[in-house]
Amino acid sequence: MNTTVLDKRAPEARGSSDTAARILDAAEKLFAEHGFDGTSMRLITSVAGVNLASVNYHFGSKEGLFQEVFRRRLTELNLHRLAMLDRAEAAAAGAPLKPSAVLEGFFGPALDMAADTERGGHTFMRLLGRTYTEPAEFVRKFMADEYAQVVARYTDALYRSLPDVPRAEIMWRFHFMMGAMSYAISGADSLELVTGRFDDDPALLKPRLAAFLLGGLRAPLPDGHGMRGEPARQAD
Repeated sequence: MNTTVLDKRAPEARGSSDTAARILDAAEKLFAEHGFDGTSMRLITSVAGVNLASVNYHFGSKEGLFQEVFRRRLTELNLHRLAMLDRAEAAAAGAPLKPSAVLEGFFGPALDMAADTERGGHTFMRLLGRTYTEPAEFVRKFMADEYAQVVARYTDALYRSLPDVPRAEIMWRFHFMMGAMSYAISGADSLELVTGRFDDDPALLKPRLAAFLLGGLRAPLPDGHGMRGEPARQAD
């Protein structure tokens, strides 16, 4: 018995959806390789095997296409992060989370996606890392809106988990952790200019970077906070 589920959409609807997905996949790869400014619409249409009218029909403009490349994965990623935090807080029953649990909820899904070389996650996370360091002006508000809820929830969780650490210091460390992650997932090419070739297996990125991030959160507070040389408490 054939149990294949048939796609019951009209042929023209399926074709339109397939065309849009092909454009998104091509744009995602090219933006990751060349950046927004370095990727022309002509190059995107050539790789996707479509004409410019198709891109304009589905996305309106190059900026619209860029935003949709992000929206189709980043929205899902942030929803996953929020769901993980919801589950962790429910299990904690009102008690503060351990900082390691907060870091796992925020950075874990991103690192899992970065290790996905089969379904495009690795390519997207390289693009995301590149965009953090080379943001086009129009992307700033878009990214701020996409991250507003998830960053607010996670920084609040960190404030509760590290009550003895000044909030400004927590924000600095979160900033440094975001920078470390974005640099790591954007690719090892630039780092290898200094260090030479080394093992950059995407599957090993998560355990390596997770340990590094937690170590940064555990680092002694800097001078001027009344806790000179002492580690941040509860950072386990």
